[in-house]
Amino acid sequence: QAEKITKDINPSHGSIQKLHSRDSDLVTLCEDKILRILANKDAVYNADGNPQLIATDRVLGTAIPFSGEFGISKNPESFASESYRVYFTDKVRGSVMRLSKDGLTPISDHGMKDWFRDNLKLSNKLIGSYDDKKDEYNITLEGDPGIVSRETPGYPTTVSFREDVRGWVSFKSFIPENGISCANEY
Repeated sequence: QAEKITKDINPSHGSIQKLHSRDSDLVTLCEDKILRILANKDAVYNADGNPQLIATDRVLGTAIPFSGEFGISKNPESFASESYRVYFTDKVRGSVMRLSKDGLTPISDHGMKDWFRDNLKLSNKLIGSYDDKKDEYNITLEGDPGIVSRETPGYPTTVSFREDVRGWVSFKSFIPENGISCANEY
């Protein structure tokens, strides 16, 4: 920290849970807010009271919040990305989110708003992954078996979202520990 290369983020957004590089920006997923930080941009600044200006391209620029009051809570394991789209959960607000070029969208609202609102809060672990072969975001909700009741489905549960139908298409029979797509294989 002796060199001024750090970036302060407003503490009201909560702690930084995940950093993701997208194009020339750094997407910063905090507990209660999602920010875009300009990176690798030329910046001009005054170095330690010296009246001479110095130009550098090694600086993090302005932190620009995405519109909407959503964050990633404390579940960075729910994060999955595919080209320019990013998926994650906001457990505190009971939403599954997509961040794309048009901003933040609560995809849990596509037919399963109440289900996610009820079940995300009961989950200890939320594992997100993207299946390139089927073009699906898979989210696995793992909960404490001691808190499962008649009102909640059996845990753990995996649910899939598809962009082409803009909806939740399937409850899966598999429960991943993690998931990755490589060479079009999930």
